[in-house]
Amino acid sequence: MKKTSYFSDIDDRNENGFSVIADFEGNEEQLMDIEVNEIVPVLPLRNMVLFPGVFMPVSVGRKSSLKLVREAEKKGLYIAVAYQKISETEDPMFEDLHTIGTIAKIVRVLEMPDQTTTVILQGSKRIELKDIAATTPYLKGRVTTLNEDIPSKDDKEFQTLVEACKDLAVRYIKSSDMFPQDSSFAIKNINNPMFLVDFICTNLPLKKDEKIELLRIDALRARTYRLLEILNREVQLAEIKESIQMRAREDIDQQQREYFLQQQIKAIQDELGGGGQEQEIEEMRRKAEIIKWNDEVKVTFLKEVDKLERMHPQSPDYSVQLNYLQTMLSLPWGVYSTDNLNLNNAEKTLNKDHYGLEKVKERILEHLAVLKLKGDMKSPIICLYGPPGVGKTSLGRSIAAALKRKYIRMSLGGVHDEAEIRGHRKTYIGAMPGRIIKSLIKAGSSNPVFILDEIDKVSADRQGDPSSALLEVLDPEQNTTFHDNFLDVDYDLSKVMFIATANNLNTIPAPLLDRMELIEVSGYITEEKIEIARRHLVPKELEANGMKKNDVKIPKNTLEVIIEDYTRESGVRELEKKIGKILRKVALQYAKDGYLLRREIKPDNLHELLGAPEYTRDKYQGNGYAGVVTGLAWTAVGGEILFVETSLSRGKGGRLTLTGNLGDVMKESAMLALEYIKAHASLLGLDEEIFDNWNIHVHVPEGAIPKDGPSAGITMATSLASALTQRKVKANLAMTGEITLRGKVLPVGGIKEKILAAKRAGITEIILSEENRKNIDEMQDIYLKGLTFHYVKDVKEVFAIALTDEKVADAIDLSVKKEKTEKKEA
Repeated sequence: MKKTSYFSDIDDRNENGFSVIADFEGNEEQLMDIEVNEIVPVLPLRNMVLFPGVFMPVSVGRKSSLKLVREAEKKGLYIAVAYQKISETEDPMFEDLHTIGTIAKIVRVLEMPDQTTTVILQGSKRIELKDIAATTPYLKGRVTTLNEDIPSKDDKEFQTLVEACKDLAVRYIKSSDMFPQDSSFAIKNINNPMFLVDFICTNLPLKKDEKIELLRIDALRARTYRLLEILNREVQLAEIKESIQMRAREDIDQQQREYFLQQQIKAIQDELGGGGQEQEIEEMRRKAEIIKWNDEVKVTFLKEVDKLERMHPQSPDYSVQLNYLQTMLSLPWGVYSTDNLNLNNAEKTLNKDHYGLEKVKERILEHLAVLKLKGDMKSPIICLYGPPGVGKTSLGRSIAAALKRKYIRMSLGGVHDEAEIRGHRKTYIGAMPGRIIKSLIKAGSSNPVFILDEIDKVSADRQGDPSSALLEVLDPEQNTTFHDNFLDVDYDLSKVMFIATANNLNTIPAPLLDRMELIEVSGYITEEKIEIARRHLVPKELEANGMKKNDVKIPKNTLEVIIEDYTRESGVRELEKKIGKILRKVALQYAKDGYLLRREIKPDNLHELLGAPEYTRDKYQGNGYAGVVTGLAWTAVGGEILFVETSLSRGKGGRLTLTGNLGDVMKESAMLALEYIKAHASLLGLDEEIFDNWNIHVHVPEGAIPKDGPSAGITMATSLASALTQRKVKANLAMTGEITLRGKVLPVGGIKEKILAAKRAGITEIILSEENRKNIDEMQDIYLKGLTFHYVKDVKEVFAIALTDEKVADAIDLSVKKEKTEKKEA
């Protein structure tokens, strides 16, 4: 074999490094045919593995190892090189060593300048360590040699395999900075396949466990295949690392290059007297030529551009001026989206997204019809008011979809700064336009549907009154020339369809309220809530909880129980939450078990899914007692029935007591009713002296709930009349209406909600003011089915209808006995 040089600098107490120069000549037969005694000295190495045929320097530090090396060199003995399992072990025994090792010959012992000893070993043959025969003065072990299965020289596949290993090793050395420059040259000059494979196994910085694994393999072909796999991995990792480092260097180089180029451009621009500033200004002038703005705005813009041109780019005002001009260019001057004037399509879109809300839909369709006939008109300014959760905000999105316009929503809740609406003057640092102008820039159109959400929540403080700033925005006569402080020019808002939403009109200033067209979005009745849930809420929540349309069904009777027993609201927001809660519990069970336990949610399942019912509806309690009358009330969460109870007790002076957390108006209604009965006692056949000998107590149950309003007037009058006459009130009868001192019955509001509350409670007859007849006529027949209405103008008519001639079983004797006593004067 030709003479070969290669390197290694691996220290047996250090994991890092490569080879040292050594000379080798000979062939594998000479190495494999050596004779080894059964018991040989054992040199344990910490972090290195020696393969047959390879030279390797080892730095020896242990005293026992030094004795072994010197004696073996002196006597020319072969030694067994074993490998520690844990490198930190100082005095290894048999269990601390790998059983596979290598027989080696000590080529030379070098005393280094730093007082350390380096031994150059040449591996000869693989051996198996059977046990340790002696531990003093150094380790001696019983070993057996292992045979090598070497392929023949004519094996082309093996030759190709070896060449692939050689190429990968060279690639790895070149891509790594851990090796000397001539390392790859050494590998290229090794022609013996066995020595090449073992040389690579020894000198490449592979993991020690992988080297032990390679040494254990008897067949050279199998060892070469395993080495090829490891080399492939290491080459890929090395190339990835090199690629990352290269990209990092390229990024730094690119940044430096750009910096120098920018400095050169700046120097050239300074020499020519211009640069990017002039190009930007010219581009602004070109854009100004194609924008559709009036002469006044165009003159103002060009004047401001000239001002920017005279400014130095480093001036603080330059960025302010540039921002102002860019804002003007960004506005959609004269840009309008084309309305979809197909009324059938608009009606279909509105009906698809929202159930009910007929008045709002009718108003939108009216606007479209006029727009279709006239071709150009000012958009209406609508205010939708009603309780939370009835769909006021989402209705705006549907209107935008029906018209095919852009949609903008601006929440006014908590806004207290006038600049939020009108913007700041551009002379201030950090000035910006108001939210109206910014929203139009975002929409890119001058005729969007603009939702002003929660307009009743606007508040005023020392920074101004935003509601006053909205007067100009929401006035069709003024918003053609809306003036934003930042723009300082007029902008036309007349084509914008403003839709404001509010919960309470009382907090909106009267001038602002006067500018809007008010449309009430009242609360939904139970039947409407069921339809909304079936059409919209259930599909929406199914999708939100990762289920398909037909996975779970919630029938109408179940929805009705949820609405009646688990929610108390005018809208459907709480209903949506309850449906979501049910479906989440179903999803939890499905995720755990892998199947749906319930395909249909029945009313009986609600206690398990939602817990005990949270609310109970009042039911009609009969007419077994005198003085108990059923009234109808309107609340923010819909209609309710209430009971007015009157009791009498003996007492001088006829005191009237009112309880039940009543408001001032309701207390006045009770006093009015009593005064009317006192004035018209003969109509009821009452002795006028009853009022002097009996105290009257009027109570409205559920005292924790505040109650107020005049609509219980005729209910209280009937309750007093029933108690004082001890006559029964007609069964299944309820009433609502205001009373005057003359006995007139006045109309009240909330009729729709009150009628539905009466139906739920099992009422069959209702007494109303004659003027409320129009409210009943507007309602659909389905809501009136099973009810009889009595329309009255006077309290006398109420008494005639409500009071029967039948006395209660335990009627109180209210007769007053007159005892005449003659007094004689002394």
